[in-house]
Amino acid sequence: MSTIRCAAALVCASALVLGGCAPAATTPQDTAASTACPASPQPPNRARPGPAMPQPDKVTVPVDTSTSKVISPGTEPQIHCGRTPLQTTNDLVYATPAPEQPLRLDIQRPAAAGLKPLVVYLPGGGFVSADRKQTLNLRTFVAEAGYVVASIDYRVQPSGAVYTDGLADIRAAIRYLRANATTYGIDPARVAVWGESAGGYMAAMTGVTGDCTDLDRGEHLDQSSRVQAVINKFGASDLSKLMSDYGPAAEAGFASAISPISTYITGPTGKSLAASPAEVTAANPVTHAGAGDPPTLILHGDNDLVISPSQTLLLHNALVAAGVNSTRYVIRDAGHGDLAFLGDPNARSPWSTEQVAGIMVDFLGANLS
Repeated sequence: MSTIRCAAALVCASALVLGGCAPAATTPQDTAASTACPASPQPPNRARPGPAMPQPDKVTVPVDTSTSKVISPGTEPQIHCGRTPLQTTNDLVYATPAPEQPLRLDIQRPAAAGLKPLVVYLPGGGFVSADRKQTLNLRTFVAEAGYVVASIDYRVQPSGAVYTDGLADIRAAIRYLRANATTYGIDPARVAVWGESAGGYMAAMTGVTGDCTDLDRGEHLDQSSRVQAVINKFGASDLSKLMSDYGPAAEAGFASAISPISTYITGPTGKSLAASPAEVTAANPVTHAGAGDPPTLILHGDNDLVISPSQTLLLHNALVAAGVNSTRYVIRDAGHGDLAFLGDPNARSPWSTEQVAGIMVDFLGANLS
C-alpha cells in the first residue's frame, strides 16, 4: 500500500511521546522434563471479554470454507512445554504515550546462544483491554520452538485511544525491539506479529499498513516497523458486519449501537459504525490489502459466537486476490479462543492442540527462515 493512500485512509491520532527504561531482570526457566504449558494468571474480573452485547446462540449462516483448509482437532493431544530452556524479561517499558501511561512488554526467548526470529504477540480484549499476560501457554510453546516472543500492551478505548493509536503503539514496540535486538537475541530481519480476537485485527492491520509511515511516531525512527509474517486468529475486518453470521437483527443491532468498538474506530464523535462508513472503510484491513503485504496465516473457529467466521474470510479472499500468500484454516467445533476461565473447560482445547499450534509454528518456520 502506498504512503499517500495511507495518509488519506487512516484517521489522524495524537503523537506519541516515547520513553524507555533500564532492562528488567532476566529470569531463566530451565525445566528439563516435558510438562503442561504454563497458564496465564486469572483475569482480574470474570466479565466476558469482547464486545458489550448479548452473545448469540449459534452461527446461523453456513461457514464458507471454499477457499480455506478445514481441520478437526477433536481429541488431538494438547501442547506440552519444558523441553527447551527459556529466559524471561518482564515489564520493559517500550513507550510512554502520555504521562503516567507507560506501555510495557514481556519477553520469552530460548536460552541457547544465537539470534532468533521475533514474534510480537498482540492480546485481545474487545478494544477495552489488552492484557499482555494472556495466552502464556501458547506463547511459551512458540518460544520453545526457537523464537523470541514479546507480548505487548497497546492503548485501548478506555484510555481515550483510537485504533490508529494502538497501531502506532505496535509499531513503536517493533522498532524498540529492533533497536535492542542484540540485547534480547533478536534477528531484526525476521519479525512476525501474532494476535487473537482484537489482537488478530490489530495484527492484520499492522501487516497491511506497513508503508504507512504516518503511524511511525516517537523514538527509534531509524528502525523499520514492517513485519515479515502475520498470524491472525479470529480477528475482525469489516467491523460494521461483525455480527453478520448471527442473523440480520444481530448485525443491525450491533452496527447501530454506540459501543467501545465503535468509539475505538470513530473516535469521540458519538457515532455508530453504521453511521460512519468512511471511518469503517479506513479501519478495514481489506481496504489496505496489496501485493507487497507479508504472508498471512488466518485461523477461525466455525462455532465462534463473538466474531463472525466470515470476517476472516473477507480478509483472506482480499489478500489472495491481491497476490498475497494467505492461508485460512477453519477449525471445526472451535469457539472464540480460550474462554475456559468463564467456566467452559473445553473452550481451550481446540486452540491448544499440537495440531493447531503446530500449524502456527510451521508457518513461522516457512516465512521467517
